[in-house]
Amino acid sequence: MLQDVPNLGDKDDLVKVKPGYANNYLIPNGMATVATPSAKKAHAENLRQAAHRLAKQKEEALAQVKKLEALTLQVPTLVGKEGKIYGSITTLMLSNLLKEAGYEIDRRKITFEQEVKNTGIYTAKVSLHKEIKAALKFEVVEKAGE
Repeated sequence: MLQDVPNLGDKDDLVKVKPGYANNYLIPNGMATVATPSAKKAHAENLRQAAHRLAKQKEEALAQVKKLEALTLQVPTLVGKEGKIYGSITTLMLSNLLKEAGYEIDRRKITFEQEVKNTGIYTAKVSLHKEIKAALKFEVVEKAGE
């Protein structure tokens, strides 16, 4: 795999797929390459060179997990009767709030654990590393001045 593909594999993984899927989608879109013996050898060398860099990224992700789990974001939104929200809370909203708090996290790395339909405190999962996920708490509150 040349890049992460949801529900299939992560970058640098060796996965087995049907030939049509590989030839018609993955390879033309630059998501994967054929695992020839020479490609496997070059891939193994690249992995050896990247091992130190990945260990450093994992350490940074572990440090960031503690900071994110201590954080509680407030998401202001329009609220109707009985605390029911209008519209929806999106991962983009959380990503923008995290950016304001000083964290650069892509919206595609954030997933909700449950549907957000009312005001209250919820949890979202933030994927910081292939093996490391943080639980991000956020509170949906009524927008002031409405």
